[in-house]
Amino acid sequence: MTLDEIKSAVNEGKTVHWSHEGYVVRKDSIGQFNIICLQNDNCIGLTWQDGKTMNGKPEEFFIATTPA
Repeated sequence: MTLDEIKSAVNEGKTVHWSHEGYVVRKDSIGQFNIICLQNDNCIGLTWQDGKTMNGKPEEFFIATTPA
């Protein structure tokens, strides 16, 4: 998935995972997109500080078939 596809899916209320179902992409209260580990609540930004380089390869992101 591209960065724009990920952001659009999250904004539409879809659950986007990174790598496996233990990680989800969520938008926080100030509009930042983060990758959250569901096991321990640790998170990293979806992108580096440049806002374009993703923390993960595009092919590693996918939309869940069931909501998280």
